Amino acid sequence: MAGIYLSLGSNDSPDVNLAIAIRELEARYGELKRSAVYQGAAVGFDGADFLNLVVSLQSNQTPLDICHEIELIHNVAGRVREDNKWGSRSLDIDLLLYDDLVRDERPVRVPRDDILRYSFVLRPIAELAPNLVHPVTGNTVLEHWLNFDDKNQPLERVNVNW
Repeated sequence: MAGIYLSLGSNDSPDVNLAIAIRELEARYGELKRSAVYQGAAVGFDGADFLNLVVSLQSNQTPLDICHEIELIHNVAGRVREDNKWGSRSLDIDLLLYDDLVRDERPVRVPRDDILRYSFVLRPIAELAPNLVHPVTGNTVLEHWLNFDDKNQPLERVNVNW
C-alpha cells in the first residue's frame, strides 16, 4: 500500500465542501489522518479566505487512479473549471505525495511543488507527518516548515465541526 498525501482547500462554502471531500475520501479509502484546518487569504487573486488541510491515506491505486478519483470528488462538490486557474473554488484537492515517487508528467506531478511554496500546504503536512522526508530535497517536511518564511502567507488555525 502506498502512503498518499492530499491537500484540500475551499473558499466557497468551505465547511460544506470540505466535509463533502472528507466523506467522499473516507468512502473510497477508509480512515484518513487529518491535519488541523487553517484559514488563510486567497493566493494569486482577490477572494474570500480559504480553509485548508492535509490528509493522508493508504491505497493500492496508481497515482493516475488517485487523480481520477479526485476529479470525481470535485464533481460531487460542484467544482466548475474555468480558463483562469486563479479563482474561488468550491473544492480543490491536490495529490501532494505518493510514497517517494518523483514524477513530472501530467496529470501526475509528485511531489507537488506547492509543498515547498505555500504555507497552507507545508504547515498542515508538517503537522500531520513531521518526519516525512521530501523525496527530492531529502529534508523532512518539519525542517522545511521551520525554515519557511511565512510572513506573506499567514495562517490561522480554526476549529471546524464536520
